[in-house]
Parts: sequence; C-alpha cells; structure tokens
Amino acid sequence: MSILDSIRRWIDGEVSDDPLAQVGEQARPRRVWEEFLVKVAREVELVMQREMFTPPGGPTYIPPEYVVYLSNEDDKEWQGEKRRGLEQGLFYVLSERARELSGQTQLATKSFAVELRVDGTLNKGEFRVQPVWESSESGGQTMVTARPGELSNAAQAATPSDNTEQPESEVTKVSARPQELYSVEVWRNGTRQSVVPVTKPEVTIGRGSKSVTVDLPIKGDPEVSRSHATLERDNTGRYWFTPKGRNPTFVNGREITREERVEVRPDEKIEIASFTLRIQPK
Repeated sequence: MSILDSIRRWIDGEVSDDPLAQVGEQARPRRVWEEFLVKVAREVELVMQREMFTPPGGPTYIPPEYVVYLSNEDDKEWQGEKRRGLEQGLFYVLSERARELSGQTQLATKSFAVELRVDGTLNKGEFRVQPVWESSESGGQTMVTARPGELSNAAQAATPSDNTEQPESEVTKVSARPQELYSVEVWRNGTRQSVVPVTKPEVTIGRGSKSVTVDLPIKGDPEVSRSHATLERDNTGRYWFTPKGRNPTFVNGREITREERVEVRPDEKIEIASFTLRIQPK
C-alpha cells in the first residue's frame, strides 16, 4: 500500500495509527511533505463538508474548486514538480473522499480542482482554504457575449408588439453583458495569480478595504495602497497608467512618480510592490 493510500485511509478514519509516524528520520524531508499534505487535505475536507448540500430528491453538490493560500515562504518551497505533486496528491486523496461523503446520493460535481496561491499576510506553515463555486477567471470558462446586432435582434424578437399583450411572466428580458475590453494578468513572486477581465475604460487598482472599492484588487502586500493606481484605455486603444499610492511603482523598469500619467504597452511590466501586471489585449 502506498503512503498516499495510507494517508487517505487515515483521513477517512479507517485506521487509527498515523502512517507518517513510521517514516524514519532519514526520510525527514519526505515526512515534512506528507505532513503538510495531510494538514491541507483535512482542511479541504472540512470546507467540503461545510459547503456541500443535497436538495430534496436531488444529487449532492460540492464546490468544484478549492484555492489553498500559502505564505510567501511556503510558496517558494512548493514550486515546479514539487508543486504539481502536492496538487495531484491532494486531488488523489480527496477525490474518493468526496464520493464517500455524498453517501447514497449521486454526486453532481463530476470533478474538482485544487489550486495553490499566495497570501502575503500568512506566516510560514499557515494556510487557508477558500471554496469556489464558480470560477471567476476567464481562463477556466469561455464567456460568449452577444454582438450588438445580434443583441438588438434578440431584444426585438423577445419584446411583444404594441397590439399584443402578454403576461409579464412570459416576456423574455434580454440584457447585454458587459463587453470585455481586455484583461490583466496578475503575477506575484513569479507565479501567476489570476487573469482579470476588464469591462470599463478606466479601472482602479489596489488592495481595497471596506470603505474603498477597487476594480482590480491585489491583496496580501501591505506596501500596496488601498487605491494604488488607475489604468485607462482610450478611444484609440492605447493604455495609460497613473500611480496614486505612496510606494514606488515601475513600468518597464522605470519608476513612475505619483500622479504621472504614462502610456503602457501590452508587453511591458507594471510592478506594484511584489505584484507584476501585464495587459492582455483581446
């Protein structure tokens, strides 16, 4: 029996002995890896149990994605093949557990993903798990938006004529989805955190707060101001960046002073504290 099978049985309560206790001191690095996997797997399972629900007569639903946030120090230790191994190990340990937790009912969520990200507010050895019911990143799903002509035709077809009265419940209301102008890649310490779609000509960037709302939040670094900068796309398709925060901000390696409005090209880096942003045109 492999160590991962032993860990899964231990998490499931099938055995009482800690399988890691039998690992010798000469294999200490491996044991540290497995101890961390068990800690994360248990926390993901608790989140899974807390979030899962079964409607009357229906299948059991669980979140399809779990984001595990690590500290900066731990994130640096879990890179490359080691990182992929941790993600695959978590998936292996938890996939069967999800089916067991659903009991006799069918599991509606056919598959799920475990992703590692960074939270600079965490200390070494700490982590937190966030369930995601629907992925907000454009890379996971294809979003189809209606063209203006198609939207207009659909609206006319769904609107009753002046001479015909229809009950309100039978009228189909068609509303336009915000059109994605471009997207912004968010990187931190060499790891891509997210790809954020932008639907407005001008957006605000920063860590935000309860009293300050930003369009593109970058959290986890105290050097990032609540409202740190603005990014604007003009009518000609050019991009303009204006720092608002107190800490230094760089564009393509050059420090930009506060309130200085500079043009940014898609291949240039925008550096804000430990974050790097890149524009991705459509």
